[in-house]
Amino acid sequence: MIKVMTAPYNVLFLCTGNSARSIMAEVLLNAMAPDRFRGFSAGSHPRGEVHPMALRLIARHRLPTEGLRSKSWDEFARPGAPPLHFVFTVCDTAAGEVCPTWPGQPLTAHWGIPDPAAVTGSPEQIERAFAIAFEQLQRRISLFTSLRLESLDRLVLQRELEAIGRTADR
Repeated sequence: MIKVMTAPYNVLFLCTGNSARSIMAEVLLNAMAPDRFRGFSAGSHPRGEVHPMALRLIARHRLPTEGLRSKSWDEFARPGAPPLHFVFTVCDTAAGEVCPTWPGQPLTAHWGIPDPAAVTGSPEQIERAFAIAFEQLQRRISLFTSLRLESLDRLVLQRELEAIGRTADR
């Protein structure tokens, strides 16, 4: 018998620094489907602060910034942490790292997005890189939240999650 997951589903977005992409994904998921999902974010080597450009972009979209913080993925691997249903890496570096063992065996997928915090150039170029990352995350999260999770078995769902990560952006 296949155990059917029920909402709300806890989703962890991982990135090395947990300062931009994973934070934006957390906010987007919580805004787009608050009744079905609870988004979280963390990093393997958190920078300790949320990137100011990420905060400005989130606020510009009229999404909440209160309580956002850069944190370690260790918070989600210890006893008492929220049980995770899904874990998505959103940067190339975190995808290649050895992740903690997540209790409950959540489904995982890599949804790599270029790091806007690594972009150099004019303020406009940097802002554009953040906007592109935000749009890519928004598109992938929209596809994810449209899945009928209750009707998909684990293998089919895993394939769908991986396909979302390969979604062409632009």
